[in-house]
Amino acid sequence: MNIELFAHESVNNAHQLNTSDLHVLPNDQGYGIYYRLSGQLIKKYDLSPEDGVRFITYFKFLANMDVGEKRRPQSGALLFPLAETAIDLRLSTIANYLGQESLVIRLLAEDYMEKSQVQVFFEHEWNQIKRLIRYKSGLILFSGPVDSGKTTAMYHLVKNRLESQQQQVISIEDPVEIKEKSFLQVQVNEKSGVTYEQLLKASLRHHPDIILVGEIRDEETAKMVIRGALTGHLILATVHAKDAAGVLTRLEELGISSELLQQTIIGIIFQKLLPIYCPLCQSNCHILCDHYYNRSKRAALCEVWDRVKINEFYHPLKQKSSINRSFNHLLKKVYSYGFISQDVYEQYYIP
Repeated sequence: MNIELFAHESVNNAHQLNTSDLHVLPNDQGYGIYYRLSGQLIKKYDLSPEDGVRFITYFKFLANMDVGEKRRPQSGALLFPLAETAIDLRLSTIANYLGQESLVIRLLAEDYMEKSQVQVFFEHEWNQIKRLIRYKSGLILFSGPVDSGKTTAMYHLVKNRLESQQQQVISIEDPVEIKEKSFLQVQVNEKSGVTYEQLLKASLRHHPDIILVGEIRDEETAKMVIRGALTGHLILATVHAKDAAGVLTRLEELGISSELLQQTIIGIIFQKLLPIYCPLCQSNCHILCDHYYNRSKRAALCEVWDRVKINEFYHPLKQKSSINRSFNHLLKKVYSYGFISQDVYEQYYIP
């Protein structure tokens, strides 16, 4: 097998299908190559043990990774040429207990923002989120599992705001996943000592109007984000949590008082991307479907907490909101409307 030609073919096919990730995983027969389409892993190719190793080594070489090191996890990046364009690839390798390496390639298209759209199940929540982005200062937090569209949503919201007024936007990420020329994009490099905290300090001195933070992952970053919101900046950031309430609990674990959280947070968005059910093919549209060719194959289900809901969380004796639009409530609604299958409903329900 010509590994170079096969590598270009597999990446080009993945790009044509709008695949988010390409996985190369060892198995009993050798290696399998999978495409992640709409959150689902779909097997595309089988490789012999020798060809699987050569495939992984080829990409490690292109990304200037240590091809001789197989047991230590590595990461790398490269600009990969395709027939009519080039695409950014982010590589990650890790070995199993037998010493067999696996490779995950994240595909980051140059024109991602132009082609991508935010597909949601309910416009009510999306309109709430668009109102939040109009604030001059404060903290808007996004949460949800990996590959739930948090970064894409933040980018689209800020870009929409820039259409009506010119402002300076700084994004701080690890790594930068979406290239956007209208943003000043900086990247964390912890190996060189460039952390979220350091970049946040420098960004605040740069007098931006809006700051996007890839992830609040430690106490220092959390405190800097709160400081930025208190000093008149609009900050959008992601936090890993089980649900919207868990976002507040997580920040309290990082040393932020409930009083500061109530002062600074203007909104919390918890979201997941759900496969859309296709009544014509009687399945979830996780592969290319002619019936839904003009739609996104997944849509975001969002729970939005504004200041009213945040205050209710801290003051439970006060009158509750008249309309219950929790994540599970909305999930039950999209299931009853026939937008998702029963399997998806059971999979995404939050216990």
